[in-house]
Amino acid sequence: MEVLAKSHQSHGHCCGHEHGEGGSLKNTLLLLGGALMLTVAAAYTPLPETVRVSVFGVAYLLAGGKVLLAACRNIFKGEFFDENFLMTVASVGAFAIGEMPEAVSVMIFYGIGEYLQDSAVAKSKKNIETLMDLRSDCANVKRDGVVLAVAPETVAPGENIVVKPGEKVPLDGIVQSGSAFLDTRALTGETVPRKVSPQDEVLSGTISTDGVLEIQVTKQFAESTVSKILDLVRNAAERKASAEKFITKFAKVYTPLVVGAALLVAVVPPLAGFGTFSAWIYKALSFLIISCPCALVLSIPLSFFGGIGGAARNGILIKGSNYLELLSRLGCVAFDKTGTLTQGVFRVVEYRPEPGIAKEELLRCAALAEARSNHPIAKSVLAAYGRVPEEKGEVHEIAGMGIEVLMPDCVIHAGNAKLMRLLGIGMVRDFAKTTVHVARGKQYLGCLLIADELRPGISEALQRLHKAGVSRLAMLTGDNAALAKEVAKEVGIDVCRAELLPQDKITELEKLMASGEPGRKTAFVGDGINDAPVLARADLGIAMGGIGSDAAIEAADVVIMTDDIGKIATAVGIAEKTRWIVWENIIMALGFKISIMILALLGYASVWFAIFADVGVALLAVANALRSMRICRTEISGDN
Repeated sequence: MEVLAKSHQSHGHCCGHEHGEGGSLKNTLLLLGGALMLTVAAAYTPLPETVRVSVFGVAYLLAGGKVLLAACRNIFKGEFFDENFLMTVASVGAFAIGEMPEAVSVMIFYGIGEYLQDSAVAKSKKNIETLMDLRSDCANVKRDGVVLAVAPETVAPGENIVVKPGEKVPLDGIVQSGSAFLDTRALTGETVPRKVSPQDEVLSGTISTDGVLEIQVTKQFAESTVSKILDLVRNAAERKASAEKFITKFAKVYTPLVVGAALLVAVVPPLAGFGTFSAWIYKALSFLIISCPCALVLSIPLSFFGGIGGAARNGILIKGSNYLELLSRLGCVAFDKTGTLTQGVFRVVEYRPEPGIAKEELLRCAALAEARSNHPIAKSVLAAYGRVPEEKGEVHEIAGMGIEVLMPDCVIHAGNAKLMRLLGIGMVRDFAKTTVHVARGKQYLGCLLIADELRPGISEALQRLHKAGVSRLAMLTGDNAALAKEVAKEVGIDVCRAELLPQDKITELEKLMASGEPGRKTAFVGDGINDAPVLARADLGIAMGGIGSDAAIEAADVVIMTDDIGKIATAVGIAEKTRWIVWENIIMALGFKISIMILALLGYASVWFAIFADVGVALLAVANALRSMRICRTEISGDN
């Protein structure tokens, strides 16, 4: 996958080698095998000295030819201090002091280590590609009554495509005919198939398990869900975590320092009369070999990318390793209410007309005000009225308050208590439900009470967040205070701020951010459309159930691909485990290397031991990094 390739290329800049795949890995094994046999023959067969040196030389070129070429190429580019340079200096130095078997062995074992690393990385790359194999290469489009197999990029919105059992849905669309159960695991992480029938929306990347569907395409391929997801995951490598940035800077300073230290080790002690040049050069060579920072430079980006891949498998899209890192440092999570904590499915449950006002008249005026709105509350009013009013007026939205409709004979207002007070209408009562107040001119007609059900399992999901280390849960909503407080109490919200205009939400969020624990961050969770400014202002913006929404993807840093609030705790758990893996690698790699460097200086670590240690540490770090790719919901669903 492109993102892993980018991550690996950055490793190549530091360590100066490229990791091959497929045939190149086999060729590497053949060259190393040949070098090993020649080394054994030269070491244990009585040969003339010139022949012996020549055999060692051929073995050295077979094992280390690529390393030598890469070192020379990088030197011409001005990139002196990389792994190829270190191995070249170490092996040439060993040749110079007559340690030819060890010189060749350095290259052989280094090559074996690279082969094993390449194999591990290639496997991880393949696993992630399989995980994110959402794209279909073919779409069966229906044109002039004939079904044609074409590239999805060539299908235009409005055309119909046919999806057979076992096939991926190549493009977003609306089912026109047929019904089927869709496997949505690749998108949402959910194992239960979803039933779709005519007029249901389907997203690209899902798989029809048992039925034939005819789907009308609604988006071109570049704008489809599968394209958005792949772009998000591919671009995730561009946003690096602080640990990655640190290691990159560290390697640039660390490597020249150890080269300088090795030079001092080789020259200063013998000049001061402490031993021979050959003995101290040998120690310096061991020091150089073990000093390579390859384990860190490769394993840390791989750990973060693995965590992002593990999150994607659970239906969580994280836009970069920096956001994965922020998830592990959350101290406060603030939620929008409608459509986030609640289902956003409204219905009128009670009518409270003023004395002398008929219920039908109250409902008619409310419907006139809400006729042109797509808001869920407006839809519930129209559903209660049973039709769209034929009368039309000039509609004006009053931000954060409601609607004004200029009718030929009057002005109608519908909205919250703030709107009524703005109109100079006397005291109006709020209830512990969403309330739509209606006025005609200066006459208050009454109100409609609208219910919105909480999401199933919301209280348990918020408890999981507390257990995951989030100390404060807040709710920022434009709804009336009575309703907001009731919802907050029911689900376990710590801080409740209600009757907020869009700009007020940002102000309250900034207060939460300012009052947070040092080093802890604040996230905002919303629908990604109405709350886009707040999502953008938060330390971390999380969009719920918004994978089909451009606004959600643009504004949020993390996109939960279902409406499951519990997946936020899952994301926090994945981030926390990834952070621990990263620090395990940093501590393990540096601890091992520093210890063996000291042993090399004291004369207890040979070149053989140094190369084994370098390869071993790198492999351990890579293997530990790969754990982040196997993180699943079951691992982090329990108490942390």
